[in-house]
This record gives sequence, structure tokens and C-alpha cells, in this order.
Amino acid sequence: MNATARERFDHWRELIGRTRASEVASAHADDFRAETRHLELGPVTLLRTSFPSARFWRTERMARRSDAGVHHLTLLLDGDMALSRDTRHPTEAFAPGDLHLLDGSDPFDLRAFATPSSPATSPDRAERRAERRVEAVGVDFPTALLPIPPQRLRTVLGRGFSGREGTSALLADFLVGLDRQAALLGPAEAPRLGTVVVDLIAAWLARELDAETALPDDTRRRALVENVHAFIRRNLHDPELTPASIAAAHHISVSYLHRLFTQHSEGETVAAWIRRRRLERAHRDLADPALRTLPVHAVAARCGIPSPSDFSRAFRTAYGLPPGEHRRLALAGGTDG
Repeated sequence: MNATARERFDHWRELIGRTRASEVASAHADDFRAETRHLELGPVTLLRTSFPSARFWRTERMARRSDAGVHHLTLLLDGDMALSRDTRHPTEAFAPGDLHLLDGSDPFDLRAFATPSSPATSPDRAERRAERRVEAVGVDFPTALLPIPPQRLRTVLGRGFSGREGTSALLADFLVGLDRQAALLGPAEAPRLGTVVVDLIAAWLARELDAETALPDDTRRRALVENVHAFIRRNLHDPELTPASIAAAHHISVSYLHRLFTQHSEGETVAAWIRRRRLERAHRDLADPALRTLPVHAVAARCGIPSPSDFSRAFRTAYGLPPGEHRRLALAGGTDG
């Protein structure tokens, strides 16, 4: 094993150990290539990892030395995992899209398996081996921030939950989006986003535990706001998306929806938030080389703005130049400021 590879593996193992006290081993340690990204959100830490197959474990002795009062949430994006906790609990298997929660002071044995690449996309065997990765997003947070008694959490620890529908899907999408936007986040935003992450975790767990009525009003309101945001993003293409349709989809009144936005969107109205997101999506799509043959008015329509004149006027007001000029500059490699 060359020193460089050993140093890479040891360095990665040290990074993982800073947030999750455990031992790590990998059959790929002699040619180890991994990526790890930390995002500090106040007392909450977001951890994005990409690595070859590996094993993580914490013994009873290590668990006794671990700091109590921290929980670890993992969203598996690619690969497979198998978790063993102790003889009282069966081994749990996790697939891409699954969530699971662990107590930071409990022993465990977690095996992560990278999914083989498709031979059709990587005909070379060595290349396929190099491309195999486990992809995951983790969240470490103080248990005290969760408005759910720790003893209630014991029934969900170590279990796999699908992150594909309902509150769990909202949480999963938020974590993935947060990781994608990590480089653009300012320090002033971090604590607020950490609060939102914990609120979404609390809303998801409360639903699993049938304890939603026990959540504080603030937690439920913030989780509802993020749910509304996600609903709007999914339906931006619909020109009939209105405050009334949004309120109806969430079983709340239009007046309550407006109050939520006033309190949690820095005073921005629902209609203004929708308009801004539509323009941002159009701005991005117009700069996408894959969409260069799509007419400007068609880009606007797929973003929920069917009127070309309305779109051109709103785009110029927001970005200081016509949409066609923005596309020309972006695709030519220029900038529009």
C-alpha cells in the first residue's frame, strides 16, 4: 500500500471520526478516493460523503466514552447499507432514498456497499470499479433541540424509513437541496437553516410516532412553510398556481397562508415568492446549453409564465436585460452581471 493512499484513507477516517465516533475499515484503503463536505448550521452539522464500500462500527466500550445527547440522521443517496445494533435488534437493510436515525452514544455496526456501475456506461472493468461509490447526506444535531422526549425516539432508532413521500420526502429534498447550495450560503443564514432542518426532522419523527400534536406551534409552522415552499417549487410550471390553490392543497385558509409568509419569508408575499422562483428557474434554464433550441417563450411557459410580454417585462426588471440577451451571453460564455 503506498503512503499517499494510506494517508488519504487515514485523513478521511479522521474527518468522519470528528462527528461520529467510530472505527472505519475499507477493502479499498490501498486505493482510497472519497469526498467529504461539512456544513455548519449553528449547532447542526450537515455531512455529505462519497466513498467506496466501507464498514463503520462503534463498540460498547467506545459507546460508553461517546458524548451523549447527539443524534445522527443519514439519508442514503446511492449504494446499500446494512446496520446491526445488538442481538435484540434485527439487521436493517437500507436502499437509496432511505432515512435512518442513530443515537450518538449507542454501539452499532454499519456496512456500506457501493453499487456497481452499469457496464453499458463504463465498459472498462477498472473504470467501473473506480466509479463505485456510496453517496449519503448526514445530519448531526443535539438531541435537546428536538421537541420529542428521548425515550420516545428509542422505537425509531436504527430503522429504515422511506424518504420518498410525505414529510420524509420533504426532509430528504431539503437536505439534498441544502447540500447543493452549500457554497452559496452566507454565515447569517446558517443558524436559521439549522433550525429548519431540526423542525423538519421533528415533523417527520412526530408523524412516525403519531405525536404531531406534541410539537410546539413554532415547529409545526416552520415545517408547514417548508412544505408550502416545496409544493410551490414542484408546481411552478402550472400557470393556475395561486395562493388559493396552495392553501386548499394544505387544508389551510388563504389568510393563514399569507400570515405564514409574512412571518417566515421576510415579509415577501406568496405571489411575489412564486414570481421570483419562476424567474430564477427561467434564468437558469435560459443558460442551459441542453435547452438552447427551446424558444424563449417556451422556456417562460414551462416556468408558469405563458404571456411572452409579461415574462420579458418581469425578466428585464429582475435582471436588467431581456431574456434573449441573457441567453446569448450565457451560452457564449459571457456574463450579464
